[in-house]
Amino acid sequence: MIGPAGKTLSEKDRIRVLVVDDSVVIRRLVTYALAEDPDVEVVGSAANGQIALKVIPLLKPDVVTLDIEMPEMDGLATLRQIRVLYPQLVVIMFSTLSERGAAITIEALSLGANDYVTKAANVGSLDVSMARLRADLVPKVRQFFHRGRRVTPPVPAPPPRVSSPIAVRPAAIPASGARLPRLARQALAIGVSTGGPTALAELIPAIPENFDLPVFIVQHMPPIFTRLLAERLQTLTKLRIREATDGMSIEGGTIYIAPGDFHMRTVKNGAQKRILLDQSAPENFCRPAVDVLFRSVADLYGGAVIAVVLTGMGQDGRLGVERLRKEGAWVIAQDEASSVVWGMPGAVARAGLADDVVDLKSVVPAILRQI
Repeated sequence: MIGPAGKTLSEKDRIRVLVVDDSVVIRRLVTYALAEDPDVEVVGSAANGQIALKVIPLLKPDVVTLDIEMPEMDGLATLRQIRVLYPQLVVIMFSTLSERGAAITIEALSLGANDYVTKAANVGSLDVSMARLRADLVPKVRQFFHRGRRVTPPVPAPPPRVSSPIAVRPAAIPASGARLPRLARQALAIGVSTGGPTALAELIPAIPENFDLPVFIVQHMPPIFTRLLAERLQTLTKLRIREATDGMSIEGGTIYIAPGDFHMRTVKNGAQKRILLDQSAPENFCRPAVDVLFRSVADLYGGAVIAVVLTGMGQDGRLGVERLRKEGAWVIAQDEASSVVWGMPGAVARAGLADDVVDLKSVVPAILRQI
């Protein structure tokens, strides 16, 4: 966002944000947090969805931060209208870290919200609250833009089947030899972040009912959210979906989702393969982290793995993929056109670590070709 010479963007290139929340305190807090970034401009605020819908055509924001619980018109009702009237608008939900807040946030993501931020609770002073909010919110606003312009699709919707628009170096065969035979694949590991719930809601129902490999998923989400995500995804498939627990046995035909705030690892305990959870230090600022999972499945399964990196901010998963590639695993990255944010899959593709770079609809067919 800031150019090579260190200059901030011109006024016309700044990211314009509308803050929507019924709390005056929260509106001010969000405004002050965003004002610290020279490339972001808060162009207005609104106390509820009805007011927001009236001022959007006047203020022309690029981003709306949207509280979930508001009088007159709540966040979900407002989101539905925004998606009809302003499909290009980035919407970031504000949620409480609670059962109800998590459930509504998962629903909001399924309705087309681009991302979410959890409200800090009991974190101490105003300065601490401001710092926490700035650290969480500013990157989530900026991830959709480059030099003030959108760089990814506005809504996580299935695109036409097209090849990746960038030149990607061919994936290198490990020095140890050729790829393992397709029938040797023993596990599927998936890493995903921003846009993940919607991507998973499209991908998982496409996996056939007789799929007999264990599936391990790291979705960057806090506690409670991952359990509710697992429950929601279970309604879309006959495969078993579980939020992983420590010591859980690994079985074929089961999808394991890493719980929020825990790294998920796979290990062998005697003759039994199991899942271990831990709260060791975050990696790539994440816990759970995709890199931790990918290293773990490389340790347990060697190259008999299909690794998939889907939409997400940052580059979590790239180092783990590098390790898996050396073992002979097959790597699939979601393409830029169908990603909400082409950070994680883009890092894998640009490093020449992906065997397939495909749109979201083509991920499952690419998986099935390997087994």
